[in-house]
Amino acid sequence: MMTKKHWIGLIIVSALTAAAAHGFMLSEWMQGRYVVGPNDGLSQMIPFKHFLYESMREGNFFYSERFGLGGGTFSQLGYYFSTSIVFLTTAAITMILEWSGLRPTPELQYWADVTVFVSMIRLTGILLITTIFFRMIGLKTQFSYIAAVMYGVSILYFRHVTYWEFFADAMLFLPLLLIGAERIMRHGKPGWFITAVALSMADNFYFAYINFLLAFIYIVFRWFIPLVGYEVKKKRQIVQFLMGGLLGAAISSPFFIPAVYGYLNNFRPPFEGEIPLFEMTENILSDGKLVVLPAFAVICLFLFPLYKKKAYRLFAIMTVVLAVLHASPAVGSIFNGLSAPQFRWEHMLMLASGGMIAVTLQNWKEVQVKHAGVAALGTIAVYILFSNMELEGKPSLYADSLVVMALITCAFVMLAAVRQFKHWDIALWTAMIAFTLVTVNLYQEEKLTGNHPKVEQVQGQGIPQSFFTSDAYNGSASRELIQQLTKGEEDPLARIEWMIGTRNNTPIVQDFLGTSIYSSILNQHLLHFYLDDLSIDMGRESVSRYAGFGGRANLYSLLNGVYAIRSDKGNPVPFDFEEVAQNGKFKAFESNHRLPFVRTTDRIYTEEELEDSPVIAREHAMLDGVILEKWKDTSEQAPSVENLKDKVTVQPVRAAYENDKLVVTGKNGGVDIKVSDVGLLKEDTYVSFHLERSTADIGFHLKVNEYKTTRKRTDSIYRTRVNDITIRIPSEETIRIRVPEGTYTFSDLALYAEDYTTLEKAERENAETSGAAVEWQGEHVTVQLDNSSRDIFAVMPIPFEKGWTAKVNGKKVSVWKANYAFTAIPIESGSNTIEMTYRPPYFVVSIWISLLAVAGTIVWLTKGMRNKPFAD
Repeated sequence: MMTKKHWIGLIIVSALTAAAAHGFMLSEWMQGRYVVGPNDGLSQMIPFKHFLYESMREGNFFYSERFGLGGGTFSQLGYYFSTSIVFLTTAAITMILEWSGLRPTPELQYWADVTVFVSMIRLTGILLITTIFFRMIGLKTQFSYIAAVMYGVSILYFRHVTYWEFFADAMLFLPLLLIGAERIMRHGKPGWFITAVALSMADNFYFAYINFLLAFIYIVFRWFIPLVGYEVKKKRQIVQFLMGGLLGAAISSPFFIPAVYGYLNNFRPPFEGEIPLFEMTENILSDGKLVVLPAFAVICLFLFPLYKKKAYRLFAIMTVVLAVLHASPAVGSIFNGLSAPQFRWEHMLMLASGGMIAVTLQNWKEVQVKHAGVAALGTIAVYILFSNMELEGKPSLYADSLVVMALITCAFVMLAAVRQFKHWDIALWTAMIAFTLVTVNLYQEEKLTGNHPKVEQVQGQGIPQSFFTSDAYNGSASRELIQQLTKGEEDPLARIEWMIGTRNNTPIVQDFLGTSIYSSILNQHLLHFYLDDLSIDMGRESVSRYAGFGGRANLYSLLNGVYAIRSDKGNPVPFDFEEVAQNGKFKAFESNHRLPFVRTTDRIYTEEELEDSPVIAREHAMLDGVILEKWKDTSEQAPSVENLKDKVTVQPVRAAYENDKLVVTGKNGGVDIKVSDVGLLKEDTYVSFHLERSTADIGFHLKVNEYKTTRKRTDSIYRTRVNDITIRIPSEETIRIRVPEGTYTFSDLALYAEDYTTLEKAERENAETSGAAVEWQGEHVTVQLDNSSRDIFAVMPIPFEKGWTAKVNGKKVSVWKANYAFTAIPIESGSNTIEMTYRPPYFVVSIWISLLAVAGTIVWLTKGMRNKPFAD
């Protein structure tokens, strides 16, 4: 039994170990540099934490008009931080410090500053919880702690912290689940298991799934290898696991259900690539990028006399099985929901190997010299075998050090086995912890930092503070231009199209209403709007994001896109956008064709009627009226537009083109499309075609006149798999389509001329009606409008999403999905007051479920306390 003094000592040692494990990160922080991922770390993790904190300060916990074109942040960011216990605790502490005046309002960079300190506290918690778990299964405290270090102080933990910080939270909840499982198996007490399930599912639905699979694997292994003779009968265990799991899940409902809805309401093209059963891609002994199995763990596997011990056998077999599974992309796919293989479950491998190491050290007195000698030789042989498999990357201090530490470990093992010095045991324990700390710090320096094409980094150094205010991230010139536009704009809902490079979350970073977002989970209606319904090119093919309106002036007017900012190398500005400001190399353009945020109409088009219409006809239908999924009465006929494909000639340029096959032989070739009659051209041309590269060797740039976009490799897991492309360009007699050398399928060519008469007609009609007064602030929208024209619907560029409810003049009305992804509200003749409120889907129901589950849990546990423990 540990005393209070022992617990205090364990906490202090854990905190010191966590600090030492972050030695490189701390050193970088003190020198004004950050070990955060240059891609997702800077583009998602830090911006999302800042964005959520700012939203919560404003009282917007569930929705924000600043999340892309608007979105349910509680649901869509549930995969990231909106339900993360670690983040919410950090935010609460930050808010208290801000309100008490102990620190100013945090800027974006604050969240980079605190990353290393939050990580140290999280790792301290992981070490403490894991130590408790290993003590529960019968290990002494010092050995339990060593096992916890092997688990928590792993390269996987620091990879998570750097690239996808919320991934690291999963390592807190796995040992909690295993403690709960052990308490059921040993004592028939489900309370801890219920708590662990509830916390896991509330924190992150995705890693709850992963950890539940891992806990199930552990339970199955435990059933085959019972550790004590008085364990509860399996039938009773199954009942308690099922009941406890259901109660824990129900308790987590207010967090779990909205997050899962966000996931189900997302769209991501299914992974179609081949998933091999076995494919070894990294050397987990001497150059691991995801996992490094400590050399002592390999030695332990060769200590055959210890296999007679149940705990050793349990963890040794699990270590071998999980190490083999790590080399299976098929298993990675299972843990990623049967999607593209991802390796995010290997913390269980580190926990199993840590348990094996701890059991070995606790029973070291049973290891003889001959056993140690065989184990050392076997380990050296395995290292040689792995080195001959050519799995290593480039030579590095990190890889060389792992080999050297393996040899030193073998020497320590031999010395400990002959017992020629007094404190051989302490030396061996210390070596294990020291080598682990050296490994993770070298990993941070060599694998988590380095030269990155979009970030000015020096090899072995983190991202400098100066990058946060650079033109590549949040430069003063573009930021000042944004502020100039917003300060002089009367419409608080006017949107600005601007993003820095490929950072779709620039509007979050620079704090303005933008037209882009990058998140693994987004509103599927918006994604289909971009990919399928309106075929909007975003300047870059990639899943989990949308950006801008492809330079199509109709869409800017429809969706309140008032401004567009371009740098010197930007794509052409939309039609009739006038330059209004400039700062350095950045220019701002304003639309001369504004439409009101709320438009009313009685002209109804249906998606079915427009199913075979080109996207320009769909734009015209949205301008002329509204497109609904279905309509019970007579609807309008699809607008007619002329396809000019029969009035053009197609001429290959540095290429051969026949039967839809385009073979580009020059460095930058393709086709020239020439319009036979220049009089057919209008202000803009929409050119549509199917384009697909026949080989997966490269991603490639596509250029149509002055418009540039990029396409992914055909085997990329980030492909949209949408190869029907529509590009808007200012009209020219010749349309030049250029791609790199290679073979392509180029088909389904279509051309449409746009003279913007439909847009101008919509402007005139809306100018004749009195404007609506609109206030949209997070979860609440209020509209005052006069419907003297007796229209049927009020149409707004608010993304349609389950969770919105609406009242018109105090009466509840339905919220309609309009224009494929947005909102229409049925209105009355005359004066209308529209009130819209957003709550996460099933939120009220989930709260009631949670409260009932808490009550049921209390009753069940209280009843169980009055009964005898379940045992054989």
